[in-house]
Amino acid sequence: MQMKDSNPPDGGYGWVVVVSAFMVMGLTVAILKTFGLFFVEIQQHFDELASTTSWITSVTIAIFHLGAPVASSLCVRYTHRTVVITGGLLAFSGMALGFLGLNMVWMYATTGFLQGLGISFSWTPAISIVSHYFSKKRALANAIASAGECVFAFTFGPFFQWLISQYGWKGALLIIGGIQLNICVCGVLMRPLASSCLLEASHSETETPPGNGASRINKEDKSPITHKTFNWMLVRRPEFLLYAIFGILAAMSFFVPPLFLVPLSYSLGIDESWTASLLSILAIVDFAGRLLCGWYANLHVTKTVHLLTMTITLISTSLMLLPLANNYLSLAIFTGFYGFFFGTTVAVHITVLADVVGMPDFDSALGLFMLIRSTGGFVGPPLAGLIVDMTGDYRAGFYMAGATLVLSAGFLVTLDQLQQRKERGSQTNTKPEKSTLPYPSLHLLKLQ
Repeated sequence: MQMKDSNPPDGGYGWVVVVSAFMVMGLTVAILKTFGLFFVEIQQHFDELASTTSWITSVTIAIFHLGAPVASSLCVRYTHRTVVITGGLLAFSGMALGFLGLNMVWMYATTGFLQGLGISFSWTPAISIVSHYFSKKRALANAIASAGECVFAFTFGPFFQWLISQYGWKGALLIIGGIQLNICVCGVLMRPLASSCLLEASHSETETPPGNGASRINKEDKSPITHKTFNWMLVRRPEFLLYAIFGILAAMSFFVPPLFLVPLSYSLGIDESWTASLLSILAIVDFAGRLLCGWYANLHVTKTVHLLTMTITLISTSLMLLPLANNYLSLAIFTGFYGFFFGTTVAVHITVLADVVGMPDFDSALGLFMLIRSTGGFVGPPLAGLIVDMTGDYRAGFYMAGATLVLSAGFLVTLDQLQQRKERGSQTNTKPEKSTLPYPSLHLLKLQ
């Protein structure tokens, strides 16, 4: 089957890549999201403050983002497959060494640094290669792939709780590390699309008539799949900068609720078995939100940046209301609202990035976006932990996360206004010049 010039297949083996990315999302981000189950165990073991313990997650998130440009550069230089396999090995090493649990600094270095680097080297190329394999169905494909973290988080909540009760938190880390080795298997299935394009280019060179060969090869060279230079100059684009600032503020908020949801439920006197079910509820509604929003975005009824602005507004409202819960039922309801709108947000934010920069620079943009966004992921959890320590109430962390998201929505509105202004300007410049003569006959005389 022959593909068109520089056009993604939008199906076929691409769905195998989507399933592989689905698994990678589950074995990386889902574990990060459910790490809150280890929070209290580690805090009590080392007898540390909440702000000190939260640095484990903070380091993981920061390295996850900081490693993204490196992962993107390696994808451009080598293949997505190679980087994903490397990420799986790093993630396993982080959890396996964290099993030793020597001290808090050791935890920062293993389950923090190594695990974060493994997640970065797995997640970044997995989500990137899906965008390369799909164009018209990109929003839907990204939504399905990202939903892997929801499906896995649904089962990981009670499963990790059981592992901790049976083997302790150290033994649970070692078992989870072994499970993460399956990332390497997923990486093997991520067949490079670039090789197909290059083979087709050589095939066209031998079979296409000489008059058309040059233009055909030029088109292949312009394919976003074979773009081999990491573009650091994206930081000079106003649209990219606005979206990156949105990413910083969003990252400050996104990792706070999963981290403090379990301690908040404990502070309300909710039993541990019911607490684990909250994470499962969060995963179910998150999954539903991703698929529903991905399907809707695929209809192209609403501009993706408008859809993202709406979902960010709704998720911030949910976070502001969640601390009002005072029992399991109300906490489960508010958690459901937060999880659903979080899922809708995640389903489209990568698609919006591709729309902002275009596919030729998407790999570079994804790496830079994750790098810049890392500051928010690094600062967010410790800041929320500090606020919790000062107030003595886990609700304060949720209020901080909601307020930060409200601010981030303002940058999306500014981005949309800038894009609309540029679109109007380009339409004005391309509009044909009208005749200033009052009658068509005079215009014909002028032409003669």
